[in-house]
Amino acid sequence: MAHIRDEINDKKKVCFKLDEEGVLWFKNRLVVPKDMELRKKILDEAYTSMFTLHPGSNKKYQDRKQKFWWTRMKREIAKYVSECDVCQRVKADHLKPAGMLQPLAVHAWKWEDIHMDFIVGLPRTQKGSAYHPQTSGQVERVNQILEDMLRACALTYSTKWDECLPLAEFAYNNSYQKSLGMAPFEALYGRRCRTPLNWSEPGERVTFGPDLVTQAKEQVKFIHDNLKRAQSRQKSYSDKRRRPLVFEKDDHVYLRVSPMKGVHRFGVKGKLAPRYIGPFKITEQCGPVAYRLELPPHLAAVHDVFHVSQLKKCLRVLEEVIDTSQIQIQPDLTYQEQPIKILDQKQRSTR
Repeated sequence: MAHIRDEINDKKKVCFKLDEEGVLWFKNRLVVPKDMELRKKILDEAYTSMFTLHPGSNKKYQDRKQKFWWTRMKREIAKYVSECDVCQRVKADHLKPAGMLQPLAVHAWKWEDIHMDFIVGLPRTQKGSAYHPQTSGQVERVNQILEDMLRACALTYSTKWDECLPLAEFAYNNSYQKSLGMAPFEALYGRRCRTPLNWSEPGERVTFGPDLVTQAKEQVKFIHDNLKRAQSRQKSYSDKRRRPLVFEKDDHVYLRVSPMKGVHRFGVKGKLAPRYIGPFKITEQCGPVAYRLELPPHLAAVHDVFHVSQLKKCLRVLEEVIDTSQIQIQPDLTYQEQPIKILDQKQRSTR
């Protein structure tokens, strides 16, 4: 083994040579001394100039290794690119969304917790009033089911779809739910609701007194166990597409924003706008996957607690950062469109 190592070292020595001017070369590449300022100038010129415009780490390495050589060159280039402030702001993430699924607590009895949401943007009916259906349960999933039911009503009954709302509510409450193991109506009242299709199925109630209480407790325990299993199953599916990400207090992070077409930001607008703003300092961890940020005064209208999936760690905090005070950020992290100027006009006459 020692003989092989010496032979490899001898081959490396042969690759180095001095030219007539005393410059050291490795094969046909210029050897850069261990001067961090010099190396940084080389990387700056190769990465931020108008002829390169922030290529990726591998592209930059493949380009620079044609001309230069120094020890751990690829590692230093990767570190340089990962700490680039511009790249952290504008480049898209190709990682799984951060933050593992955090299931809600399963309550011990009925009506202990109520979830509510409004479905807006529904078509107006002939009565000219806007409807905002509400429901309980896990809001987003239930909304999807209810919207599908309302679409079917609107397609079948056109502008009179609002007259079907009571039946849509009944159909949902009396249909089997996998997470409960029964229909919501049965979970609440202990029996299936009578319908024209199963009028005789429930029969007359024959359970009274203590037996009724015992039956209700057994049913609630059955639902509780089903919800636990459903949460465990949903978490296992969701976490396969997610990655854990943890920050510490006083860390600096970038905040993901929602660029809108025609928005003037940092001298560019629309699709060329940065994907992140910041960096901002983390002041508090508000939960397993939520953090409070120290936002500047002009972002006072924005709620300062964000999910970890909206954050990206700042690997190097610069003394001077891009001023974001001119960005008109709405509370939902979108931007108000502001036309800058008319560049051209075109008239077209139709037949």
